[in-house]
Amino acid sequence: MSYSSAAKVYKKNQIETASPKQLVVLLYEGAIKFIRLAELAVEKEDFNKVNTNMIKAQDIVTELMVSLNDQNGENQIANELQALYSYILTQLIQANLNKDQSKMSEIRHLMSELLEAWASI
Repeated sequence: MSYSSAAKVYKKNQIETASPKQLVVLLYEGAIKFIRLAELAVEKEDFNKVNTNMIKAQDIVTELMVSLNDQNGENQIANELQALYSYILTQLIQANLNKDQSKMSEIRHLMSELLEAWASI
């Protein structure tokens, strides 16, 4: 089994056995990774990779948004996260369209703060 195959199997097992909190942490880590890869691709002017990685980050944020349980508007934290994720998604789209590395960095740092908060729960 190659290293790549072993890593995929490990990641699959990690996801399948994760608690809901751990899944959120994994999603944040994935979004941060893809944003960072997009930033590096901007430096290399590889705009196809920028787009691919930014779309992956956007998909993750969309998944975070749809997974919220707002309990018919009664869950204040879910409502606030919804607004924050909406902002992040908009910024990711704009950063992708403009290949704006500083905006990517700003959103990556925001996602890192959210990751730290979730990891500490």
